[in-house]
Amino acid sequence: MKGIILAGGKGTRLYPVTLAVSKQLLPVSDKPLIYYPLSALMLAGIREILVISTPWDLPQIRRLLRDGSHLGLRIDYAEQPEPNGLAEAFVIGAEHVGDDPVALVLGDNIFHGYAFQEILQRHTEDIEGCVLFGYPVRDPERYGIAEIGADGRLLSIEEKPRTPRSNRAVVGMYLYDNSVLDIAKNLRPSARGELEITDVNRVYLERGQARVIDLGRGFAWLDAGTPESLLEAGQYVQTLEHRQSVRIACLEEIALRMGFIDADSCARLGQELAGSAYGQYVLSIAEQLR
Repeated sequence: MKGIILAGGKGTRLYPVTLAVSKQLLPVSDKPLIYYPLSALMLAGIREILVISTPWDLPQIRRLLRDGSHLGLRIDYAEQPEPNGLAEAFVIGAEHVGDDPVALVLGDNIFHGYAFQEILQRHTEDIEGCVLFGYPVRDPERYGIAEIGADGRLLSIEEKPRTPRSNRAVVGMYLYDNSVLDIAKNLRPSARGELEITDVNRVYLERGQARVIDLGRGFAWLDAGTPESLLEAGQYVQTLEHRQSVRIACLEEIALRMGFIDADSCARLGQELAGSAYGQYVLSIAEQLR
Protein backbone atom coordinates (compact mmCIF):
# COMPACT_ATOMS: atom_id res chain seq x y z
CA MET A 1 0.00 0.00 0.00
CA LYS A 2 1.16 3.51 -0.86
CA GLY A 3 0.57 6.55 1.33
CA ILE A 4 -0.40 10.15 0.59
CA ILE A 5 -0.29 13.06 3.03
CA LEU A 6 -2.41 15.95 1.79
CA ALA A 7 -0.77 18.98 3.37
CA GLY A 8 -2.05 21.71 1.07
CA GLY A 9 -4.41 24.60 1.50
CA LYS A 10 -3.73 28.12 2.71
CA GLY A 11 -4.40 27.56 6.41
CA THR A 12 -6.72 30.56 6.47
CA ARG A 13 -8.24 29.55 9.83
CA LEU A 14 -4.80 30.05 11.35
CA TYR A 15 -4.05 33.45 9.81
CA PRO A 16 -1.90 35.48 10.28
CA VAL A 17 0.75 32.92 11.33
CA THR A 18 0.21 30.75 8.22
CA LEU A 19 0.87 33.72 5.96
CA ALA A 20 4.55 32.96 6.62
CA VAL A 21 4.71 29.35 7.88
CA SER A 22 3.09 26.17 6.60
CA LYS A 23 0.33 24.94 8.92
CA GLN A 24 1.90 21.46 8.85
CA LEU A 25 5.13 22.85 10.35
CA LEU A 26 3.48 24.51 13.34
CA PRO A 27 4.38 22.87 16.66
CA VAL A 28 2.13 20.42 18.45
CA SER A 29 3.99 20.10 21.73
CA ASP A 30 7.61 19.61 20.59
CA LYS A 31 6.99 18.19 17.10
CA PRO A 32 5.80 19.64 13.80
CA LEU A 33 2.17 18.88 13.06
CA ILE A 34 3.04 16.81 9.97
CA TYR A 35 4.85 14.26 12.16
CA TYR A 36 1.48 13.00 13.42
CA PRO A 37 -0.13 11.97 10.11
CA LEU A 38 3.23 10.66 8.91
CA SER A 39 3.49 8.50 12.02
CA ALA A 40 0.04 7.03 11.29
CA LEU A 41 1.19 5.87 7.85
CA MET A 42 4.38 4.43 9.32
CA LEU A 43 2.40 2.51 11.95
CA ALA A 44 0.37 1.00 9.11
CA GLY A 45 3.62 -0.31 7.64
CA ILE A 46 3.57 2.10 4.70
CA ARG A 47 7.01 3.17 3.52
CA GLU A 48 6.39 4.87 0.16
CA ILE A 49 4.74 8.20 0.82
CA LEU A 50 3.81 11.21 -1.30
CA VAL A 51 3.48 14.61 0.40
CA ILE A 52 1.23 17.02 -1.50
CA SER A 53 1.37 20.70 -0.61
CA THR A 54 1.50 24.18 -2.08
CA PRO A 55 4.48 25.29 -4.19
CA TRP A 56 5.53 27.78 -1.47
CA ASP A 57 5.23 25.32 1.45
CA LEU A 58 6.87 22.28 -0.16
CA PRO A 59 10.48 23.51 0.17
CA GLN A 60 10.08 23.91 3.95
CA ILE A 61 8.45 20.49 4.33
CA ARG A 62 11.12 18.87 2.15
CA ARG A 63 13.81 20.47 4.31
CA LEU A 64 12.25 18.81 7.35
CA LEU A 65 11.48 15.33 6.02
CA ARG A 66 14.11 15.07 3.27
CA ASP A 67 13.71 11.98 1.07
CA GLY A 68 12.76 9.86 4.06
CA SER A 69 15.70 7.48 3.71
CA HIS A 70 16.99 8.34 7.20
CA LEU A 71 13.74 6.79 8.50
CA GLY A 72 13.77 3.85 6.12
CA LEU A 73 11.12 5.50 3.96
CA ARG A 74 10.82 6.90 0.48
CA ILE A 75 9.16 10.31 0.54
CA ASP A 76 8.29 12.10 -2.69
CA TYR A 77 6.65 15.48 -3.17
CA ALA A 78 4.03 16.99 -5.48
CA GLU A 79 2.38 20.38 -5.81
CA GLN A 80 -1.27 21.32 -5.38
CA PRO A 81 -1.27 25.03 -6.33
CA GLU A 82 -4.93 25.55 -5.33
CA PRO A 83 -7.10 23.71 -2.78
CA ASN A 84 -9.32 21.92 -5.31
CA GLY A 85 -10.68 19.28 -2.96
CA LEU A 86 -9.31 16.30 -1.07
CA ALA A 87 -10.02 13.85 -3.88
CA GLU A 88 -7.63 15.75 -6.16
CA ALA A 89 -4.88 13.98 -4.19
CA PHE A 90 -5.62 10.84 -6.22
CA VAL A 91 -5.35 12.72 -9.51
CA ILE A 92 -2.08 14.36 -8.50
CA GLY A 93 -0.76 11.15 -6.92
CA ALA A 94 -1.86 8.64 -9.57
CA GLU A 95 1.69 7.90 -10.74
CA HIS A 96 2.86 7.48 -7.15
CA VAL A 97 0.05 5.03 -6.35
CA GLY A 98 0.52 2.98 -9.52
CA ASP A 99 -1.32 -0.34 -9.26
CA ASP A 100 -1.40 -0.42 -5.46
CA PRO A 101 -4.05 0.40 -2.85
CA VAL A 102 -3.58 3.73 -1.10
CA ALA A 103 -4.02 5.40 2.27
CA LEU A 104 -4.79 9.12 2.32
CA VAL A 105 -4.26 11.08 5.53
CA LEU A 106 -4.81 14.78 6.06
CA GLY A 107 -1.80 16.79 7.16
CA ASP A 108 -3.55 18.47 10.11
CA ASN A 109 -5.11 15.34 11.67
CA ILE A 110 -3.81 13.66 14.81
CA PHE A 111 -4.72 10.11 15.83
CA HIS A 112 -3.86 8.44 19.10
CA GLY A 113 -5.31 5.49 20.92
CA TYR A 114 -4.94 1.94 22.14
CA ALA A 115 -4.17 -0.66 19.45
CA PHE A 116 -4.13 1.96 16.66
CA GLN A 117 -1.23 0.16 14.95
CA GLU A 118 -3.09 -3.16 14.98
CA ILE A 119 -6.26 -1.52 13.64
CA LEU A 120 -4.37 0.06 10.76
CA GLN A 121 -2.39 -3.03 9.83
CA ARG A 122 -5.47 -5.26 9.96
CA HIS A 123 -7.45 -3.05 7.60
CA THR A 124 -4.66 -2.26 5.14
CA GLU A 125 -4.20 -5.93 4.25
CA ASP A 126 -6.01 -7.15 1.11
CA ILE A 127 -8.27 -4.13 1.02
CA GLU A 128 -11.30 -4.30 -1.26
CA GLY A 129 -13.36 -1.16 -1.62
CA CYS A 130 -12.82 1.57 0.95
CA VAL A 131 -12.34 1.67 4.70
CA LEU A 132 -13.27 4.85 6.56
CA PHE A 133 -12.89 5.69 10.24
CA GLY A 134 -15.69 7.12 12.36
CA TYR A 135 -15.44 9.16 15.51
CA PRO A 136 -18.26 10.52 17.73
CA VAL A 137 -18.53 14.31 17.77
CA ARG A 138 -20.72 16.81 19.60
CA ASP A 139 -21.40 18.97 16.53
CA PRO A 140 -22.02 16.60 13.60
CA GLU A 141 -23.36 19.40 11.39
CA ARG A 142 -19.73 20.54 10.91
CA TYR A 143 -18.45 17.26 9.44
CA GLY A 144 -18.95 14.55 6.87
CA ILE A 145 -21.29 12.23 8.79
CA ALA A 146 -21.60 8.47 8.35
CA GLU A 147 -24.67 6.40 9.14
CA ILE A 148 -23.38 2.94 10.00
CA GLY A 149 -25.16 -0.40 9.98
CA ALA A 150 -24.77 -3.07 12.67
CA ASP A 151 -22.22 -4.89 10.48
CA GLY A 152 -20.09 -1.77 10.00
CA ARG A 153 -21.33 -1.20 6.47
CA LEU A 154 -21.83 2.40 5.44
CA LEU A 155 -25.54 3.13 4.98
CA SER A 156 -25.31 6.81 4.09
CA ILE A 157 -22.87 9.67 4.15
CA GLU A 158 -23.65 13.38 4.16
CA GLU A 159 -21.40 16.41 4.14
CA LYS A 160 -22.27 18.87 6.93
CA PRO A 161 -25.91 17.77 7.19
CA ARG A 162 -28.55 20.07 8.67
CA THR A 163 -30.27 17.06 10.24
CA PRO A 164 -27.53 14.49 10.97
CA ARG A 165 -28.51 10.82 10.98
CA SER A 166 -25.73 10.01 13.43
CA ASN A 167 -22.92 11.68 15.35
CA ARG A 168 -20.16 9.69 13.62
CA ALA A 169 -17.78 12.02 11.78
CA VAL A 170 -15.60 10.56 9.03
CA VAL A 171 -12.08 11.45 10.12
CA GLY A 172 -9.15 12.46 7.94
CA MET A 173 -7.75 9.03 7.15
CA TYR A 174 -9.07 6.96 4.25
CA LEU A 175 -8.06 3.55 2.88
CA TYR A 176 -8.90 2.63 -0.72
CA ASP A 177 -8.29 -0.07 -3.27
CA ASN A 178 -6.74 0.96 -6.56
CA SER A 179 -10.06 1.78 -8.26
CA VAL A 180 -10.06 5.08 -6.36
CA LEU A 181 -7.79 6.47 -9.08
CA ASP A 182 -10.42 5.97 -11.79
CA ILE A 183 -13.20 7.19 -9.50
CA ALA A 184 -11.32 10.43 -8.75
CA LYS A 185 -10.32 10.94 -12.39
CA ASN A 186 -13.95 10.71 -13.53
CA LEU A 187 -15.43 12.66 -10.63
CA ARG A 188 -17.57 15.69 -11.44
CA PRO A 189 -16.51 18.80 -9.48
CA SER A 190 -18.91 20.06 -6.83
CA ALA A 191 -20.68 23.42 -6.96
CA ARG A 192 -17.55 24.86 -5.34
CA GLY A 193 -15.44 23.49 -8.19
CA GLU A 194 -13.76 20.90 -5.96
CA LEU A 195 -13.29 17.14 -6.15
CA GLU A 196 -14.99 16.09 -2.92
CA ILE A 197 -13.85 13.07 -0.93
CA THR A 198 -17.46 12.49 0.14
CA ASP A 199 -18.39 11.96 -3.52
CA VAL A 200 -15.64 9.34 -3.82
CA ASN A 201 -16.97 7.57 -0.75
CA ARG A 202 -20.50 7.64 -2.17
CA VAL A 203 -19.32 5.72 -5.24
CA TYR A 204 -18.01 2.96 -2.99
CA LEU A 205 -21.25 3.15 -0.98
CA GLU A 206 -23.31 2.58 -4.14
CA ARG A 207 -21.11 -0.42 -4.97
CA GLY A 208 -21.63 -1.87 -1.50
CA GLN A 209 -17.88 -1.65 -0.87
CA ALA A 210 -17.67 0.94 1.92
CA ARG A 211 -17.02 0.10 5.57
CA VAL A 212 -16.58 2.31 8.60
CA ILE A 213 -14.38 1.39 11.55
CA ASP A 214 -15.64 3.08 14.70
CA LEU A 215 -12.70 4.45 16.70
CA GLY A 216 -14.98 5.26 19.60
CA ARG A 217 -14.23 5.48 23.30
CA GLY A 218 -10.61 5.59 24.48
CA PHE A 219 -9.38 7.07 21.20
CA ALA A 220 -8.38 10.64 20.39
CA TRP A 221 -8.86 12.30 17.02
CA LEU A 222 -7.87 15.94 16.71
CA ASP A 223 -8.22 18.22 13.69
CA ALA A 224 -5.59 20.84 14.46
CA GLY A 225 -6.72 23.37 11.88
CA THR A 226 -7.75 26.25 14.15
CA PRO A 227 -5.85 28.15 16.87
CA GLU A 228 -8.05 26.58 19.55
CA SER A 229 -7.70 23.00 18.28
CA LEU A 230 -3.95 23.42 17.72
CA LEU A 231 -3.53 24.53 21.33
CA GLU A 232 -5.79 21.71 22.54
CA ALA A 233 -3.76 19.17 20.58
CA GLY A 234 -0.50 20.44 22.05
CA GLN A 235 -1.87 20.25 25.58
CA TYR A 236 -3.19 16.73 24.99
CA VAL A 237 0.15 15.48 23.67
CA GLN A 238 2.17 17.26 26.36
CA THR A 239 0.03 15.84 29.18
CA LEU A 240 0.20 12.25 27.92
CA GLU A 241 3.91 12.39 27.25
CA HIS A 242 4.62 13.86 30.67
CA ARG A 243 2.53 11.28 32.52
CA GLN A 244 3.58 8.22 30.52
CA SER A 245 7.22 9.14 29.79
CA VAL A 246 6.78 8.18 26.13
CA ARG A 247 6.55 10.36 23.06
CA ILE A 248 3.65 10.33 20.63
CA ALA A 249 4.57 10.40 16.92
CA CYS A 250 8.32 10.10 17.48
CA LEU A 251 9.26 9.13 13.94
CA GLU A 252 12.68 7.77 14.84
CA GLU A 253 11.26 5.46 17.50
CA ILE A 254 8.50 4.21 15.19
CA ALA A 255 11.01 3.57 12.40
CA LEU A 256 13.15 1.56 14.82
CA ARG A 257 10.30 -0.45 16.31
CA MET A 258 8.86 -1.16 12.84
CA GLY A 259 12.23 -2.46 11.65
CA PHE A 260 12.69 0.31 9.07
CA ILE A 261 16.06 1.29 10.64
CA ASP A 262 18.43 -0.28 13.16
CA ALA A 263 19.44 0.99 16.60
CA ASP A 264 22.71 2.47 15.38
CA SER A 265 20.89 4.53 12.75
CA CYS A 266 18.39 5.64 15.37
CA ALA A 267 21.20 6.70 17.68
CA ARG A 268 22.78 8.79 14.92
CA LEU A 269 19.46 10.55 14.36
CA GLY A 270 19.17 11.20 18.08
CA GLN A 271 22.68 12.62 18.16
CA GLU A 272 21.72 15.16 15.47
CA LEU A 273 19.05 16.44 17.87
CA ALA A 274 20.93 15.84 21.12
CA GLY A 275 20.58 19.45 22.24
CA SER A 276 16.84 18.93 22.76
CA ALA A 277 14.79 16.73 25.09
CA TYR A 278 13.37 15.09 21.96
CA GLY A 279 16.85 14.12 20.78
CA GLN A 280 17.75 12.76 24.22
CA TYR A 281 14.60 10.62 24.12
CA VAL A 282 15.57 9.20 20.71
CA LEU A 283 19.03 8.38 22.05
CA SER A 284 17.53 6.61 25.07
CA ILE A 285 15.21 4.54 22.87
CA ALA A 286 18.10 3.52 20.63
CA GLU A 287 20.07 2.40 23.66
CA GLN A 288 17.13 0.43 25.11
CA LEU A 289 16.54 -1.45 21.86
CA ARG A 290 20.13 -2.27 20.94
